[in-house]
Amino acid sequence: MEIMMFQLGAYQTNCYVLCDETQKICAVIDPGDSGEALGAKIVELGYDVKAILLTHGHHDHTGGVEALHKAFPEAPIYLHPKDGREATTAMRSIVPELSVETVDYSEGDTVTVEPFAFAVLETPGHTPGSVVLQCGELLFTGDTLFAGSCGRTDFPGSNHKDMMASLARLYPLDGQVLSGHMGQSTMERERQSNPYLRQAMKG
Repeated sequence: MEIMMFQLGAYQTNCYVLCDETQKICAVIDPGDSGEALGAKIVELGYDVKAILLTHGHHDHTGGVEALHKAFPEAPIYLHPKDGREATTAMRSIVPELSVETVDYSEGDTVTVEPFAFAVLETPGHTPGSVVLQCGELLFTGDTLFAGSCGRTDFPGSNHKDMMASLARLYPLDGQVLSGHMGQSTMERERQSNPYLRQAMKG
C-alpha cells in the first residue's frame, strides 16, 4: 500500500490517494478543488481510480469531483446524504450541489476497494453529514479532527454540540490521524494534547 497526499487549492485541503501497487488501483479521499490536475497525476502514475470518498460536502473538499470523475467515469462517488441530496438550502452556499451522481453512505457502511476497506463513522458537527473513514489503523478525519484542533462550527449547518459528541466518540480510537487540513497526528497524541478533544470528554 502507498498513501499519497496532495495539498490542493486556496485552502490547502489534504487529498489522500490510497494505492495498491500490485493491481495499480486506488481510492481517492477528498479531491479538493483541483480534480483535473489530480486526475492527470494519477493517470501519469498509471493508477485507475476505483472510488471517490468524501468526508463532507464543503466546496474545498468536493470542488474537484466533477473533473476527477470525468477522467475516471466508472468510479462511484460516496457522500453522506445530509451533505448531498438532503443538504438544506442554507447550506448550499458552501455545500454545492454536485452535477454528478453520488452514492449515499452512512454509519455502519463499509466501502471496499480491495485490498482497502473503509468503515464509515458518522461525525456530525462541522457539517451534518461529516464522516470519518476508518481503514485499519488509518483515520481519515476530514474537518472533524485536526492535529491540536477541530473543525469550525460557525458555518450554516454546523453544530457545536454535535461536534463535541463526535470528538468524544473518536476519543477512544487508536490510529493515525489523517485530517482534511494541516499535518498528520495520532490519536494517542491528540488525547494528550488536543484541548477540544479533552473538552469533549468533560461533557
